[in-house]
Amino acid sequence: MTISPFSFGVQVTQFLQFKARVLDLLSKGIICKKLNKYLPQKNYFEQGLYTFDIGQNDVNSAFYSKTEDQVIDFIPTILLEFEAGIKRLYDQGARRFWIHNTGPLRCLVRNIAIFGKDPSKLDELGCVSSLNRAADLFNLQLHTLCKKLQGQFLDANFTYVDIYSIKANLIANYSQYGFQQPIMACCGYGGAPLNYDSRISCGQTKTLNGSLVTAKGCNDSTKYVNWDGIHYTEAANQFVSTQILTGKYSDPPF
Repeated sequence: MTISPFSFGVQVTQFLQFKARVLDLLSKGIICKKLNKYLPQKNYFEQGLYTFDIGQNDVNSAFYSKTEDQVIDFIPTILLEFEAGIKRLYDQGARRFWIHNTGPLRCLVRNIAIFGKDPSKLDELGCVSSLNRAADLFNLQLHTLCKKLQGQFLDANFTYVDIYSIKANLIANYSQYGFQQPIMACCGYGGAPLNYDSRISCGQTKTLNGSLVTAKGCNDSTKYVNWDGIHYTEAANQFVSTQILTGKYSDPPF
């Protein structure tokens, strides 16, 4: 996969398009917690809070064309591009950065469907064990980068948010939080256990094996963690945003 000079922008686009509800919910929660001083008021660019949700696109997508070792070797390149993007924003006046790490890639339904066909490759949660290492190393290096940037730019604030732990906790303890399906996609085709078919995306109608089929949404998405095999449901995003706002998954905590 080739990274453009602004590859970090792809992550921002992903966050806005597919995880916009997390940001919406966080914004409301921040205001309720009287942290509106971190939101844009006057001098928007300089006073804005810049939120990045990075890792899933670059690291996860790389597995579809690279070996595990190649993906791991690729991580520093991803982060160098991200660092360059952050510095460009800093040079334009940005001073408040809120950086989310990548979630448990091993538990994405699409990855389980493609890389977990052999049951021996699945962990106790039904997720693909081999994808753990890359996600863990990416998050470790991202955390180190955030600390480096904080030390380099003393007049800026860099907050690292451990999204991985929040989502892993949700999937492992889903029933405690009111969910019934931690892995299976709400909107998809194929039924249990994954309800996912890479040939047809959520909402599409196609002819498969001689039959016209539609990838439909489930009756109650609040019972599902995963929406379409890749993204989380509204209910899961609500849970994630609530956990973020506790501050205990942030470094530094707030």
